[in-house]
Amino acid sequence: MFRQVIRPVIQNIRTVKNVLFSTNTENVKLEKTVNQVTLLGRVGGDAQKRGNEEHPVVIFSLATHSNYKYTNGDFMQRTDWHRICVFKPNLRETVATYLRKGQRVLVVGKISYGEFKDEQGITKPSTAVIADDVIFFQSL
Repeated sequence: MFRQVIRPVIQNIRTVKNVLFSTNTENVKLEKTVNQVTLLGRVGGDAQKRGNEEHPVVIFSLATHSNYKYTNGDFMQRTDWHRICVFKPNLRETVATYLRKGQRVLVVGKISYGEFKDEQGITKPSTAVIADDVIFFQSL
């Protein structure tokens, strides 16, 4: 009797599984990819809450720099600015509460490319780091 009851249930589970997880794999090559970035730098300004109630986000800028030495012995420092977006609820609230301009932080996340329209309606490219973790360094 158990087999008579369970057999149709298993068949239904297989059918649902095939419908939900089936893909046309003839032309699709599944492969692992990596999109990870780690930045260590200083915060450019206090974190700002943006978005709406459905999709809140906290945004801040992060400066990193590279040092170069010219052949004549002079040093040059180049600064790169990164836009950091925090969507994870607990991390978002911690960053909004405690992050301050000038603070040194380590950000681990992934790079995201998109576009936005400016005030004149012109579409412009946008690059951001979506933070998975923000580690605060203590000031001396």
